[in-house]
Amino acid sequence: MKYRIASIPGDGIGPEIVREARKVLAKVGEVYGHTFEYEDLLMGGCSIDVYGESLTDETLEKAKGCDSVLLGAVGGNVGQSNWYQIEPSKRPEAGLLKIRKGLELYANIRPAILFDELSGACPLKEELTEGGFDFVVMRELTGGLYFGERKTIEENGVKKAIDTLTYDENEIRRIAKWGFDVAMKRNKKVCSVDKANVLDSSRLWRSVVAEVAKDYPEVELTNMLVDNCAMQLVRDPKQFDVILTENMFGDILSDEASMVTGSIGMLSSASLGATKLGLYEPSHGSAPDIAGQDIANPIATILSAAMMLRYSFDLEKEADAIEDAVKKVLAEGYRTVDIMDEGKTRVGTTKMGDLIAERIG
Repeated sequence: MKYRIASIPGDGIGPEIVREARKVLAKVGEVYGHTFEYEDLLMGGCSIDVYGESLTDETLEKAKGCDSVLLGAVGGNVGQSNWYQIEPSKRPEAGLLKIRKGLELYANIRPAILFDELSGACPLKEELTEGGFDFVVMRELTGGLYFGERKTIEENGVKKAIDTLTYDENEIRRIAKWGFDVAMKRNKKVCSVDKANVLDSSRLWRSVVAEVAKDYPEVELTNMLVDNCAMQLVRDPKQFDVILTENMFGDILSDEASMVTGSIGMLSSASLGATKLGLYEPSHGSAPDIAGQDIANPIATILSAAMMLRYSFDLEKEADAIEDAVKKVLAEGYRTVDIMDEGKTRVGTTKMGDLIAERIG
């Protein structure tokens, strides 16, 4: 089979980690008889340098013409302040919002798995994580505070910033269905996270999620306030299966979840909608301070590529092969610097990609 992928390396370490994911996909293609073709596109600061904005309409249209999108990371400039001296709608991170909205990708899936091999890298006490944990943060991606009206005004000589948080019931219902569908394939538990004791948007969220839950009698639904959830993630992460939440809460909680797995360099993600077209990216940023040093961890991006095979291309055994290869490399004691532990073998970005590719097939 032939698949066309929009490849968007982005900024900082983005080109390095996308290179390794493509290396692993090439090995998958060789072993399983698939062809992966790439449409190389610019987004982020590198696009600003060329076009004056983070994501052009032409680039977005080219991405729409592909079967999926593989993204590195954008923004985080060093010594290139012109990236942030333009209007907010054209800055690096604005491209992320634009591509998610333009591709109608409203469901963000971020797995948080503590591999047995990385138990030493987890910052939590061993008794809290014994046996590991495996949960998913299901984040609504195209609504809420990040997409609401925003403005800064001046009243009586005092500047006032206004950001609007808006959700309608249809936006909540469609992400809730995703959450329950994913739970049905896992341990059939959904924890819906909100701030219903304060926010009207959260009270609507809780009401709609409860309605959707009626169609999934096998799934256990619980509700949790976001501040409590943030605490519970470091107190007892094993209690969670699927965390279902809105855009900003999901952004924050998934980053917290990444650190209890040992490193944000391990956390993959998939952004999906109503079709097979998806956007796959690591959950970490562009880390410009380590760009070009061959020390970035490519595993999150490689695991994101595995999610692409599973969700966009229905290549389940190929996705399993990548995930198994990652586990083998970790079991053999190879580590990038962010997950380095005593007695292990430190390798760079390129070598880690080589090792994982070699163990496929």
